[in-house]
Amino acid sequence: MRRRAELILRFTRAERWVHRTTAALTGVCLATAACLYLAPLAELVGNRPLVVTVHVWCGLALPVPLLLGLASRAVRADVTRLSRFTPADWQWLRAVRARAAHRPAGKFNAGQKLYAQWTLGSMLVIVGTGLLMWLTHLAPPSWRTGATFVHDWLAAAIAVVVAGHIRMAWRDREARLGMRTGLVERHWAEREHPQWQATDAEREHPHWQTADAER
Repeated sequence: MRRRAELILRFTRAERWVHRTTAALTGVCLATAACLYLAPLAELVGNRPLVVTVHVWCGLALPVPLLLGLASRAVRADVTRLSRFTPADWQWLRAVRARAAHRPAGKFNAGQKLYAQWTLGSMLVIVGTGLLMWLTHLAPPSWRTGATFVHDWLAAAIAVVVAGHIRMAWRDREARLGMRTGLVERHWAEREHPQWQATDAEREHPHWQTADAER
């Protein structure tokens, strides 16, 4: 079914590139980790040295997309938004707890901010502990043992959180469209991110456009 839809720019190409590349690296890290720690998968895949090499280098590359993306003004603006909690974010969390329909949010809601902050924090810890495991001369054996424990359990937690993130994205078709094409429908933005619609979107991207949308 085709209909006319008023669209607004939500994510620039640079923002989408950072998200997709980070997601791809995370997926490869989780997949190779599963092949290293689950015997049935290890036997199926084989070639453990190659799996280890791919896992290590993809892990080391995890921060790279964000670091490169900081050259983009839009990415820097998103980082600023995601790192700050506002009164509206606390209202959003209370509304979720009370299962209220009205949930105030800017470009990102409180749940998305918490996920972004968790992702950055866990990324730094997983890379740091991975380096201690890989470069054995950096620390004494007791440190490496602790790093292995933290690395393994944090990887399991990341897998669970990522699965939840994918589930939430799967339930919101418009959000997926925004990440895939950069554009979302105006009425969706007004409903899900009303404060962003009234401030950031019109100030930074004033060119509302009407286009055919395939629904």
